[in-house]
Amino acid sequence: MTEPLEWESRPRHGTSGSVRVKVPAKINLHLGVGPLRRDGFHELTTIYHAISLYDEVSARRGDQLTLTMEGEGAGSLPLDESNLIVRAAQLLAKVTGVPPQARLHLRKHIPIAGGLAGGSADAAAALVACDALWGTRMTREELAAIAAEVGSDVPFLVLGGTALGTGRGEAVSPVLARATTWHWVVATQADGLSTPDCYRELDRQRAARLAPEPLGPPDELMAALRQRDPAVLAETLGNDMQVAALTLRPELADTLAAGRESGALASMISGSGPTTVHLARDSSHAVHLANELVGSGTCRDAFAATGPVAGARVV
Repeated sequence: MTEPLEWESRPRHGTSGSVRVKVPAKINLHLGVGPLRRDGFHELTTIYHAISLYDEVSARRGDQLTLTMEGEGAGSLPLDESNLIVRAAQLLAKVTGVPPQARLHLRKHIPIAGGLAGGSADAAAALVACDALWGTRMTREELAAIAAEVGSDVPFLVLGGTALGTGRGEAVSPVLARATTWHWVVATQADGLSTPDCYRELDRQRAARLAPEPLGPPDELMAALRQRDPAVLAETLGNDMQVAALTLRPELADTLAAGRESGALASMISGSGPTTVHLARDSSHAVHLANELVGSGTCRDAFAATGPVAGARVV
């Protein structure tokens, strides 16, 4: 059954205990990259989709703002003001006029620099956790507006579900579709891939007229989402960034090929990569695909996931 997407009830006057927030990863069912803007960002048209791969951020009272972590990337991620979690908490405190005091802890499972927006997810979780801890009583729309100042993907991960993203990705509108659970296999790699590097490579290829024509509007994809047929959806998936990711990491073509040879309805790069996602017919097919991909030796790990799921929420 699809996880409910409604906004959870939150403490209205803060809490003296610990708040724990679960936040999903995202994939892009459609990622159309437009020209480079004057502000240094690209104009995007994307269909975000939240999937059942989660990080957790907990928050408890403290006399200053601190961050600790465990799990994926522990020891390599900065825990100071350069971390999006800390920046999100500081911005919420500034906007609401509360002291930026909390002990934050991240339990990380989403791969770093994997094209799944793990850092943005953690920032979204920090906003929801601190809102509950401090009792700032922000609506989800207000939190999403603050999230847009933190990063392009952060507003979507406050909201979750499936949504259209425009601008640099920060303007988010839910996609209305029938309640359907889609089954995916997520194949991760040992090393990450820089999103800025991928954008630069795409710009280079376009300037040299080496890249395919940019994707058009995602109208067919949004129609496919309403049909509830994974075979129909498979025909409409697309990612302008894929050509750049494959140029920078040619071995990812082997992972995509392994997915298709194992029966995936569609296989593509997730966001800027290097994670790949593979569409399955149903849950048993997804388990089979995951086992085949692991056995292929073309990825670090592969596991089944479903979507859409709710965004950052207190658990």
